[in-house]
Amino acid sequence: MRDEGAALADLVEEVLPGWVERVVRLRLEAWSGPPSPEQVEAARDAGRRAVADVGPRLRALLAADVDEQATTPLTIIRSAVRHPGAVLRAAGVPPVARDERQVQLLPEDEYDLTPATWSDVDERLVGPGIAWGAAKAMEHKRRHGAST
Repeated sequence: MRDEGAALADLVEEVLPGWVERVVRLRLEAWSGPPSPEQVEAARDAGRRAVADVGPRLRALLAADVDEQATTPLTIIRSAVRHPGAVLRAAGVPPVARDERQVQLLPEDEYDLTPATWSDVDERLVGPGIAWGAAKAMEHKRRHGAST
């Protein structure tokens, strides 16, 4: 499970900046047209901050004992939404309309950017994400049997 976790963390750190840059660009284009060079650089900086924020927490989770893992990798990755959101707020982009349930569940996500699945961040995360989940399930079953 540690090998799968390390591979997943490595790939998340590789692809997360691109996700931040992509969602910023898409929201800016929808609101006001192509981003300025300054906005592109702000998105790059936000991508680096997202990795610095998410990477250590993700690695700590993935290195933890299976019975000590109180959250999921995707939940940690989702917390990175504040980084592109900050760029969009600084650019004056107004929040998007969201339903009441989304506002309750994801109050920090004013721009509806939170990834629902691995592939929303990057298609390359699907295989490693599934491999890690399967390894965790196997370890849990080995320890606790099939009844839990």
